Amino acid sequence: MAAEIKTLSPAHVWSYFYDLTQIPRPTFHTEAVQEYLLALAKRLNLEAQHDATGNILIRKPATPGLEGRPVVTLQAHIDMVPQKNSHIEHDFTKDPIDAYIDGEWVTARDTTLGADNGIGAAYMMAVLSDDTLKHGPLEALFTVDEEVGMVGANGLQPGFSKGDILINLDSEDEGLLFAGCAGGLDVNVKLEYKDQEPTPEGDIAVRISLTGLRGGHSGMDIILGRANANKQLVRFLKEAIASYGARLVHLEGGSARNAIPREAFALVTIPEAEADGLWEFASDFLDTLQTEYKNIEDGISLSLERTDLPKTVIPEEIQDGVIGALDACINGVQSMLTDFPGIVESSTNMAKIFVGDGTFTATFMLRSSSESRKEYVASQIESAMNLAGAEVEFAGAYNGWAPNADSAVLKTMRRAYEEVTGKSPEITVVHAGLECGIIQGVMPDMDMISIGPDLRSPHSPDEKVHIASVERTWKVLVKALELI
Repeated sequence: MAAEIKTLSPAHVWSYFYDLTQIPRPTFHTEAVQEYLLALAKRLNLEAQHDATGNILIRKPATPGLEGRPVVTLQAHIDMVPQKNSHIEHDFTKDPIDAYIDGEWVTARDTTLGADNGIGAAYMMAVLSDDTLKHGPLEALFTVDEEVGMVGANGLQPGFSKGDILINLDSEDEGLLFAGCAGGLDVNVKLEYKDQEPTPEGDIAVRISLTGLRGGHSGMDIILGRANANKQLVRFLKEAIASYGARLVHLEGGSARNAIPREAFALVTIPEAEADGLWEFASDFLDTLQTEYKNIEDGISLSLERTDLPKTVIPEEIQDGVIGALDACINGVQSMLTDFPGIVESSTNMAKIFVGDGTFTATFMLRSSSESRKEYVASQIESAMNLAGAEVEFAGAYNGWAPNADSAVLKTMRRAYEEVTGKSPEITVVHAGLECGIIQGVMPDMDMISIGPDLRSPHSPDEKVHIASVERTWKVLVKALELI
């Protein structure tokens, strides 16, 4: 039962996180959480503001005697990525998350957990409600719709927050203090065509399913080299078309712009005489994937099944252009940072593809700490898609967050971590889009840091958060608030 997580320590953090698992909150559906936060502020007799975008700011006065300290703004987003395994029924706009304790971790059954960024929001609510803590004046900034375009952060207006220092609670590695992050850009592709070509005589229809991939966060997990279901199914289809006379009817994969696709599906027709060859090729192709992704992907499944024959197929010119363009598009890590070894500088994720019913659409999410690299990667995708006759639109651009070696809050957080754990934290940047970069654009003088507990496989049904890490990170946060 999900309620068992309320028995964990620190109890008030886990209790608030449990409440969040029971409130549906996928991106663009956070009204219930907003109401919950406003009710909490009222119950605690704290000042609360609600802006036009949906962001909520709750202020807590300083501990008596500490009123003259800098204003610290704690920040997290309240929406979550809705990802589930295909074999279950789950409506993220209505159904609660079935969270449970799995050894040293908290995870969820067959869906994303929402610890990204629910655990950060839970920390903030615990700080607001705990009168035993020592701190200067505080703000808790709960932003909305971060996972699709950072809508809440982009909607912030100057003056809404009075903070001098920002502690972002959306990082996912204990022991790392994040002092910078990548910017991002969406590449949206569209092509319309006439779907009028009749199915070739003598063909049979085959449904192809590529499933069982691990997926994950398209920023944090891109360096792990996991397979992208969209790219690999396109790879299979290109050969099926060239060697077995396949004709494409439908292709679909991916469900979120910032998640590495775990599943992709296609419907094709082939001459009946080529059926045995296609099935044999599928077996060989699966062997190839399992070899290429050994020790990375352990559940890859490629299945073929005969199905009802459609009346039409996608025109051959469109089919070849689309498959060729998708096959040509770069995907994954593109460059690495030189100042921070082992950290990705730029990457791209072929997040969503759809071909059928007279329309081809695709969404790529680009991340980069370098604006010039970001523009170059986007240009390469645009070139490939233009060759297929598709229109390309750039959208959802957001800036990165530039590191500040002289940051006072960075030094304070390092001291807090050392006092709590007896260890020195690592200072780094993250190849993911934190809201810090956008907030910095609104409040350029604000000093910033980002921390968080160990969180694994966000944006996928394998998402989990480490129990002991949540408690240690809480203690570091409490100590930092005392020291600032």
